[in-house]
Amino acid sequence: MADVGPAVPTSSDVRAVTVRTADGVDLRGIVVPAALPRPLGGDERPLTFVLAHGFTNSTARAPFRRLAHVLAAFGEVRGLDFRGHGRSGGATGVGGDDEVLDVDAAVRAARADGAGTVVTVGLSMGAGVALRQAAVGEHRPDAVVGVSAVSRWYVRDTVPMRRVNGMLETGLGRRLGPRVTGIRLGAPWAELPAAPVQLVSLIAPTPLLLVHGDRDHYFPLEHVRALARAAGPGTTVWEVPGMGHAESGMTVPLAERIGRWARETVGRVGLCDDAPVPSDPSHP
Repeated sequence: MADVGPAVPTSSDVRAVTVRTADGVDLRGIVVPAALPRPLGGDERPLTFVLAHGFTNSTARAPFRRLAHVLAAFGEVRGLDFRGHGRSGGATGVGGDDEVLDVDAAVRAARADGAGTVVTVGLSMGAGVALRQAAVGEHRPDAVVGVSAVSRWYVRDTVPMRRVNGMLETGLGRRLGPRVTGIRLGAPWAELPAAPVQLVSLIAPTPLLLVHGDRDHYFPLEHVRALARAAGPGTTVWEVPGMGHAESGMTVPLAERIGRWARETVGRVGLCDDAPVPSDPSHP
């Protein structure tokens, strides 16, 4: 599957943003203004998407920028570099409790800037963080989308994840990995955070969409199925044929499908928060 589009769209309207987390870390990011194809109807709410990237990625990467510009057809898009990534300060906790503070800060900042309806969209590491933040964060979203989410910690049953764990768990890996990837690693976890599968049931009644490809070479389909079982019957699940992993597995049709799900789920006035929204029958 190709990633989202042949080139990175550019816009003079895209602006830089800095947000400070509750523990004092400055996060850098971007705001892509909404580029709606038509004016909102009288029964429609403006949407704001908060995009949370994957491990070793950033808001400057081409697949992230392309995804942001596709979603801008459905609402404003905000993305922050996680701590230890890109232009942000701090050091990465690799999707632990610190990153929950990052997404919390992003949602808080969006609401402070006037966003009424916020949809978090996390990818890979960012998906696990978005799920955990929607469950236990202080500033929770109106809906959450997890793309290529991990269900549990210390996944070693795929080659890419064995490499990731080798970087995180060995002295040589922790010395060389940051030089190769450009990230800044924090100290190993002193205590094991609750895994996404342990918290996902707390997200309801907030609408939850789980998206996973059957060609994900990091996290097999067992992860999305475990999350879906734990989340409960109100969860929407898309197992996408031919899709790979996270940002690199995203396509324009799939990104648009996510945008439509958000619009139909929380983008209309008078929708019942706990009413299930039918899955889009089309395939990306």
